[in-house]
Amino acid sequence: MANSVLLAAARSPRLRSAVTRLPLTRGVVDRFVPGEGLPDALAAVAELNGTGLLVTLDHLGEDTTERRQADATRDAYRALFAALGAHGLATRNDASVKLSALGQAFDEALALDHALAVCAEADRHGMTVTVDMEDHTTVDSTLGILGKLRAEFPRTGVAVQAMLRRTDGDLRDLTGAGSRVRLVKGAYAEPASVAFTAKADVDRAYVRGMRTLMDGAGHPMIATHDARMLDIAQALARHAGRDRDGYEFQMLYGIRATEQRRLAAEGETVRVYVPYGADWYGYFMRRLAERPANLGFFLRSFLSR
Repeated sequence: MANSVLLAAARSPRLRSAVTRLPLTRGVVDRFVPGEGLPDALAAVAELNGTGLLVTLDHLGEDTTERRQADATRDAYRALFAALGAHGLATRNDASVKLSALGQAFDEALALDHALAVCAEADRHGMTVTVDMEDHTTVDSTLGILGKLRAEFPRTGVAVQAMLRRTDGDLRDLTGAGSRVRLVKGAYAEPASVAFTAKADVDRAYVRGMRTLMDGAGHPMIATHDARMLDIAQALARHAGRDRDGYEFQMLYGIRATEQRRLAAEGETVRVYVPYGADWYGYFMRRLAERPANLGFFLRSFLSR
């Protein structure tokens, strides 16, 4: 129940306005978002890379409704890549891009043009791009754009949500040679007609997805903080004959940081999803909904002040 409320709140303009104005919120958000500006992102990348962790950077924003917003997001990614290159922080790092932030909802051709520009700039600096997956109504559009991006930039990755009932088929289509697929459980409020809603069903779907990726010809990116799923992923990788360069784990900035460092110290490739920017509200609310511990942390921060 709490998860459903929080996920609905993530898209409420009224609640967005109220929460972002609370004076205590910023300190809590800092756990999940290192800052709003480019210098904050660069500092986070330098710190994480320095401890053996790779990153994927998300310039926060989604559900763009105006051309100027979409243009600004494209330009923000270009500036990000240039700054990372200038500071020697581009190599092996990645960027995560939401197509809705590039204009997908009102002009799919524009979103494709902007995504191509983002991919071209990332490629120029030796970086990759991963397309984030949003709610189920955008999946077909996103996969269509992904196909066109991969035609020019074959290493373009995509996130796929295990909770969606269609995902088994999508994964079989996406795991060709050279592909990069990030498997997540899913962080959107979806109807039972298109998504598994019980935790046990989502977990089973996640394991099926990991098996498909590990047995495929691409590069699996296993995005989870679930200790059991991490163990299963390592077992599936060994069974498939993959060495540790043949897959990676991905975790969110500010969540299970000790586990991130432990896995990296053991020789696993670990990539941290680092969001930054002023438009943090939707991302923040979904992080609270994903795990009761996150919500508890948020509430305790208010009670302790």
